[in-house]
Amino acid sequence: MWRFLLLSGVLLCTVQVATADEQCAALFFKGQLPRDLQSGDWGQQAFLCNAEYAAMVSSRTKSPLWSAEDLTAENVEAARNTNRINDSREDPRLTRGMRATLQDYRDVGYDRGHMTPSGDEPGAEAQDQSFFLSNIVPQTAELNRGPWEGVESAVRGWAEQEGELFVVTGPGYDPDHLAATVGIHSIPVPDVIWKAVYDPAGPGAGVYICTNTHKPQCKITSVATLTQLVGIDPFPALSESLKNQVSSMPPIRESPHAVKSRTGSEKLLNEWGSKMAQKALKALLHALSRG
Repeated sequence: MWRFLLLSGVLLCTVQVATADEQCAALFFKGQLPRDLQSGDWGQQAFLCNAEYAAMVSSRTKSPLWSAEDLTAENVEAARNTNRINDSREDPRLTRGMRATLQDYRDVGYDRGHMTPSGDEPGAEAQDQSFFLSNIVPQTAELNRGPWEGVESAVRGWAEQEGELFVVTGPGYDPDHLAATVGIHSIPVPDVIWKAVYDPAGPGAGVYICTNTHKPQCKITSVATLTQLVGIDPFPALSESLKNQVSSMPPIRESPHAVKSRTGSEKLLNEWGSKMAQKALKALLHALSRG
């Protein structure tokens, strides 16, 4: 039996939660939350159920370990017709010891990077909730306004084509050390950002994963490889065969920011080309394999 404590509308997990409550169950494939394979490393965890997405927040990082949504073509269309209001703020549902603050992100050299993007959220309430800091991690401007915007755009286009996608997005950290931090609460800067997608109409699954650097590199890989890298299984109910395959995923679209700032030969990268990126991945795999 899985145990949890309900406090002020927030599930504070003492062990891994297997299924979502009734309100948020539809956001997950077969109602099963992403599985954290190294929950002991993240301190206390809080499960937050919003109108159109859910997130699991760590007391150690004061940011989401993952953020999940059931992205439909109808939601994409509604989001397109919803005015975006930038209103980043603390999440009042979290205790002071678990929440990030705006001061943590002020003049730190990183963007406030959404995990579930506001561009997916239909209606004013859903848009508003996407700006909680419980849905945000420190992200380089080069990634957030470049390839990552292209990833988000590609997934929205995919949802419009297929009708429905289950999407889980999150950060990945080098488990040997959390060197870079921002703000008065030492919010760790992720080494990578990932977005896992399951297409039930395909059926098929795959993952976009990018280094969170000033020269970001992005790759499309399998759910199984993602789980090895970051210790989170985004779709526990998915068959092992689908987890080990890579769906035919749309290429990363070029963002408007990238088009404006790109010089002659610069392009968005779809392969791990740099030694830095390869080193980060090898370090993650090595550390997790020892655990």
